[in-house]
Amino acid sequence: MLALAVLALAPPQGEAFAGPREQAKRMFDRLTGTPPSKELLDRLEPMVATSPVDAALFIMDPREEHSRYFYSVTLKNFATPWTNRDQTAFAALNDYTATVIGFVRDDRDFRGILYEDIVYVGRGVTPAYSPVNNDHYVALETDNADLRVVLEARSQSSLTGIPPHATAGVITSRAASEAFFIAGTNRAMFRFTMLNHLCRDLEQLLDTRLPPDRIRQDVSRSPGGDSSVFLNNCVGCHNGMDPMAQAFAYYNFDEAQGRLVYTEGQVQPKYLINADNFKFGFVTSDDAWENRYRLPGPNRLLGWDPSLPGRGNGAKSLGQELAHSDAFAQCQVEKVFRAVCFRSPSTPQDHARVAASTQSFKQNGGNLRRVFAEAAAHCAGP
Repeated sequence: MLALAVLALAPPQGEAFAGPREQAKRMFDRLTGTPPSKELLDRLEPMVATSPVDAALFIMDPREEHSRYFYSVTLKNFATPWTNRDQTAFAALNDYTATVIGFVRDDRDFRGILYEDIVYVGRGVTPAYSPVNNDHYVALETDNADLRVVLEARSQSSLTGIPPHATAGVITSRAASEAFFIAGTNRAMFRFTMLNHLCRDLEQLLDTRLPPDRIRQDVSRSPGGDSSVFLNNCVGCHNGMDPMAQAFAYYNFDEAQGRLVYTEGQVQPKYLINADNFKFGFVTSDDAWENRYRLPGPNRLLGWDPSLPGRGNGAKSLGQELAHSDAFAQCQVEKVFRAVCFRSPSTPQDHARVAASTQSFKQNGGNLRRVFAEAAAHCAGP
């Protein structure tokens, strides 16, 4: 009886070796969250038999009506958790999410998401984009707008009044600013940027061997009266984070105005709070940052671009440093894999696919839509 029960629960024989038609259905389901019509399956079946990746690209082709839900639903749910501290997909559409969708639709180099002077808005949508509220994007979502069609790229600086050199893609979006530049010390922006775009939280970056000279005054060197806590724990995060979070020294989200504020040449007061915690700590005087993770240690393995200097001023140059790392490329591929395959990579074949797509991402100009296609072809395959 037990053997019969196991057989009854086993998947049908044909499911393990699905033909092109079943693969086409799986790909469409995974990419759009909706079932394909019979007519569309008839078109997709020979395409899958010839090239599954090309078939997946056709499913996502923004010129085709059937791709609507890939952009309006799949990509929205993919990107929205990056825009809030709770990391929930159950949040309203916003400028951060819309910009991610636009980058994928337009095959823009996805690395620019962390440093370009760009934001995607709805063409002809009322109310228009405003730097002081999210009403424009709420209207888009309320009206069930076809994001495949309606989104258009605009320069962020022209809409927000932030100087072009101070814009940094989604880092300086209103949604990210409200979530990560509000109050605090701006370290949250560094932490969530690393978590969302390099798939590394602070605990994974901890290295107590890096020099501590750029750690700010607000960090106690003997929390609870025990200096060993600082030496064995706190220092390992702050010695890498504080020199890089200094890039955000001129940014703040003003709750009263409901917008991002940029004070060029003037350090935000939040960088100078609690100076008595350790008077001999670092005093922030500008927005100069330095990547200490390039020094010998485990974080050098994040694959920093040798053509970049590893230091600079402001959020834009820091965004370039992060986005052109190997870790950024691999992180995007792993997130896409989980979104399309509904699981993390686990088998040798999965890890080989992730490695190949990471190289593909870097070699094909940061094309994330192709990464989606490669993941869909892999996970819907025979």
